[in-house]
Amino acid sequence: MNATAPSEFTGSYAMPHRDAEFRCPLPHIPEAVGVVRRRAHTVLTGWNLPPATIEDAVLVISEMVTNAVTHALPPALLLLSRTGGEGPRALRIEVTDAGPAADARQPDDVPQSAEHGRGSGIVTALSVRHGSRAHHGWITRWADLQVA
Repeated sequence: MNATAPSEFTGSYAMPHRDAEFRCPLPHIPEAVGVVRRRAHTVLTGWNLPPATIEDAVLVISEMVTNAVTHALPPALLLLSRTGGEGPRALRIEVTDAGPAADARQPDDVPQSAEHGRGSGIVTALSVRHGSRAHHGWITRWADLQVA
């Protein structure tokens, strides 16, 4: 697979006109999550988003990037975009990866710790809508946050 392929498949899937976009390749190491979180915070602050939206977005980004780095095959890409113009403003968060790693699923008899397994609940709680789509060997998970 081509390392740049995820960017070919991320796009305006169910999103109106975009007025800003940020792409960030995700290193496939756990330490990448903190670096990406800080970079995303800087970008979202530069877009003059409300502090509450930035806080929610950084939490959603952390959960989605952690999932990609921990449970999926590389390469992976974070795409942030916002809509403008008429209608409700939204922030789209997308993480595209090469699909689940062979060892990503824990056996059913291994107890989950309280610190793991809450990512999808957090994404659901903070987004106005979310989902995933598969395309040509890649999976994109996305979440839309309303911008006040």
